[in-house]
Amino acid sequence: MVVNTPESGSTTLHRALADDRRAAIVEQLRAAGELDAAELGHRVGLHPNTVRFHLALLRDAGGVTSRPAGRGTPGRPRILYALEPSIAHDGAQEHRLLATMLAGAVAGLDDGPERAEEAGRAWGRYLVKRPLPLAHTSDDDAQAEIVELLAQEGFEPESAPGEIRMRRCPFYELAELHPQVVCAAHRGLIAGGLDELGSGLELAGIEIFPEPDVCIAHLARRSS
Repeated sequence: MVVNTPESGSTTLHRALADDRRAAIVEQLRAAGELDAAELGHRVGLHPNTVRFHLALLRDAGGVTSRPAGRGTPGRPRILYALEPSIAHDGAQEHRLLATMLAGAVAGLDDGPERAEEAGRAWGRYLVKRPLPLAHTSDDDAQAEIVELLAQEGFEPESAPGEIRMRRCPFYELAELHPQVVCAAHRGLIAGGLDELGSGLELAGIEIFPEPDVCIAHLARRSS
């Protein structure tokens, strides 16, 4: 005899988040707070109706809430979606101690900064959207992709010609304690992403806090 037991809420939500499209929707809601299906579809590259399907699954799993937006004109109101507080919190607090311990351990190595930068490069190559074979990535497209990567990781980047201004460091406290390691990892992240994209851009360097709470990544044409 087979006995069917109900799944726990956490298990159901975990399975819902296992889909890459729903995970992308969750990340956009985490960054923006509230969005409607049309804007979500624009951000993740899906039709709004497809987004609504995934949102319904997330809502049934206890991960998403919805409410009608305030209506200033006649007609059906927009529906705004947001994350439940249980998953809106990204777990950064729980990992703070571990991150501090690991950063301190790497900083104590003679080649700690080099290892941190190489680890950042590996993740930068992995996290960007790889171009298709034989496809050429323009400098503008490469910079936009790096900005998107940094935005997803919480840096609140702003793009300008030849530079990316990062208005928030998600590891600010660690960067104060071990800048040689944390900043090296960030350099590697950007450099590795640019390498993987194969454009004519490379990272020329990062200015660390030339303005309060702002770091600036300078981009340059690769030397021939």
